[in-house]
Amino acid sequence: METDMIALNDFCSGHQIEISFIQSLEEHGLVQTVIVDQSLCVYAHDLPKLERIVRLYQELNINAEGLDVIDHLLKRIEALQHEICELKNRLDFYIDQHEP
Repeated sequence: METDMIALNDFCSGHQIEISFIQSLEEHGLVQTVIVDQSLCVYAHDLPKLERIVRLYQELNINAEGLDVIDHLLKRIEALQHEICELKNRLDFYIDQHEP
């Protein structure tokens, strides 16, 4: 198995969740799974997001639809924070150009 892939059997047994939960997340577009050597896997770079989703599911009992909404809102917050940084930089540049 490739090193940048995590087998879902290992992930699910370690987090005490069913593979069907991961499949429902995939149906909602929250994770992407791939088959490697006849084993269902996720990309290692998706692991932090998947672990955050699993924590929300286990600790707050949020279903897949709710997790989808939370994911969308977090992406929107990140985009807005990026936009604020860009606007601050533009404002700083404008102020620097117009100081006496």
